Amino acid sequence: MGAARGIQLLTLVHFLLCYESLPLTQMQFSIQHTWDSNPVNHDPISITFSPGQGGLVIEVSGPFFNDPAAPAGPPSQPFPGLWDYEVVESFFLDSTTENYLEVELCPHGQHLILLLSGVGQAFLQQLPMVFNTKITGDRWVGEALVPWSYFPPNINKMNSYAIHGSGEKRTYEALYSIPKEEIAEGQKPNFHRLEYFKDFRLQSIMGEDWVQPVSDLWMGKP
Repeated sequence: MGAARGIQLLTLVHFLLCYESLPLTQMQFSIQHTWDSNPVNHDPISITFSPGQGGLVIEVSGPFFNDPAAPAGPPSQPFPGLWDYEVVESFFLDSTTENYLEVELCPHGQHLILLLSGVGQAFLQQLPMVFNTKITGDRWVGEALVPWSYFPPNINKMNSYAIHGSGEKRTYEALYSIPKEEIAEGQKPNFHRLEYFKDFRLQSIMGEDWVQPVSDLWMGKP
């Protein structure tokens, strides 16, 4: 009996060690604050990152505000200036170079990709992407597949945002918001404040042995 229990214990320890070594294949985040660190007044937007075929899958779910009205462009297609509509955005940054990818997803099905080198300096945008959404009552879900070629090398930071509302009701929300004590009088929301992004590695999703494919889109950038 003692030997059998010893074998069972060793087997359990081996299982736990193997379990802990498995790569994390999904990361989920919840946008619970406005850009200036106030709690949101609705169910938070949920964002999930997971591996996809040739890229990163981004799934979004949350309340559908239907404000502003839908962009005047076809679903599943790029739409310029999408940040002026109801949208969820995720940014992926290499903080050593300030190269970053911006992915914007609208519940009505439009999307916008921007590749930036330097703060706010987009050099490519409106790239194609597979993106599908479904609106059910006052909620929506969406799923995008972002090709690896759109990601800059050496990503080490990330932030996500959500925007909805019109006029004085326009609301800007952030996964990693600016602390209240650091907000200057009259300051406006700015999603390109890279210093507030937090640590993030694609290997946490893909596994430590995963190597990001080289992208020609980023050739010649710092």
